[in-house]
Amino acid sequence: LAKKYNIEVIEKEETAEDIAKRQRNESLILVSEYAGRFFQESLKTPEGQSIAYQYFRSRGLQDETIRKYGLGWAPVSRRALSEAARAAGYKEKFLIETGLSIKYDDGRLVDRFFDRVIFPIHSESGRVIAFGGRVMRKDDRTAKYLNSPESPVYSKTNSLYGLYFAKAAITKHNYCILVEGYTDVIQMHQKGIENVVASSGTSLTTEQIRLIGRFTRNITVIYDGDSAGQHASLRGIDMILKEGMNVRVVLLPPEHDPDSFARSHNATEVQNYIGQNAQNFITFKAELLLKEAAADPIKRSAVTKDMVQSIAQIPDTIQRSMFIKECARIMDVDENMLISEVARYRMMSLGDSEAEAFIRR
Repeated sequence: LAKKYNIEVIEKEETAEDIAKRQRNESLILVSEYAGRFFQESLKTPEGQSIAYQYFRSRGLQDETIRKYGLGWAPVSRRALSEAARAAGYKEKFLIETGLSIKYDDGRLVDRFFDRVIFPIHSESGRVIAFGGRVMRKDDRTAKYLNSPESPVYSKTNSLYGLYFAKAAITKHNYCILVEGYTDVIQMHQKGIENVVASSGTSLTTEQIRLIGRFTRNITVIYDGDSAGQHASLRGIDMILKEGMNVRVVLLPPEHDPDSFARSHNATEVQNYIGQNAQNFITFKAELLLKEAAADPIKRSAVTKDMVQSIAQIPDTIQRSMFIKECARIMDVDENMLISEVARYRMMSLGDSEAEAFIRR
């Protein structure tokens, strides 16, 4: 293909170190895939059926969905996976390096995941690289969710839950819906809305935004309708804007998260709600923050500054200009003043030479 289009392909010969690294990573993925099958088989046991399967069904997940996403059960026994994997010939060092097993000082090898429902995390190519586990017992001393630690094949900041299953739909529809949790993604996919991913196990990162950017420049953020969900939306907006992406925000009714909303509505209703309630970031911020500011001029000034900081993140000058006009209209302030403030913020925070030249003029 390169020859046909006169493109030079520079080939790099693998060093011994490169080969060793590739083989090690392949071993880590193989043991992770074994664990994925182990958890799926454990779901079929009486223990898995009575606890995990009943949980998945209570959340409205169908058998086909459970199989598609490889959902499973980590047995109550703290050694079930470690013992089974070693008996199957998988090396202890790879079990430890993936975080599937923990080795104590006394030599005992125990499972990281036990007595939890399991959500496998897939790479972009569809291979199992990590896991998330949800505890079933109500215990304030135990974290509700437990995730695999960082490893050579899994980086939380560089992974998006559900991307493997969503990437074709993201490209097709030219926008990505961003939610928070595993079941949010799965429930939306089950409804037929497949361009959905989650930043599970970590706050939204620049690397995750860039990963989405390989498939689309358009992101619609859907978080819970409560106060925490609203402010989580605010935290991610500036990061998305800074990467030159287009961001819209959908707030659900206060009693819902994406999981429960998808469960209680059909696909058409969910799609219509998203279409009718998606707001650009300026409108969203204004509506949210002005509720708290009311008529207080000092608080309104703070809201305006907050919006200016978001606009200043946008790298495209035309888009910045359009949002400045919109902000001036909503906040009833002088547009030229906002232009000056945006330029000042870009110069101070982003080192923008164009903004510096504008201020000097």
